[in-house]
Amino acid sequence: MFFLMLLDIATIILTAVMWLIILQAVLSWLVAFNVINMRGGMAGFVMALDRLMSPLYRPIRRILPDFGGLDLSPLVVIILIQIITGPIFNYLRSLVVTYSA
Repeated sequence: MFFLMLLDIATIILTAVMWLIILQAVLSWLVAFNVINMRGGMAGFVMALDRLMSPLYRPIRRILPDFGGLDLSPLVVIILIQIITGPIFNYLRSLVVTYSA
């Protein structure tokens, strides 16, 4: 029962991280197209979100080849989160339910 709660908490945290990655990607596009001015009030939030997500991207950026101006590391992190929260967590839940009964 305790392990199921830990899996639920991990799922919530990973889902929140996934949404922060999506928000960071959208904000970076808005900055790139000058919709958001980096001299305004949003600059601090955009930079903080960038610093928060950078440690997640760094190992993947080392592995991925250079695609010019295209950064695919957020997409890879989202795919990894989906794999972890989907099949892996479901398998762990089924193990807990099977062996606790």
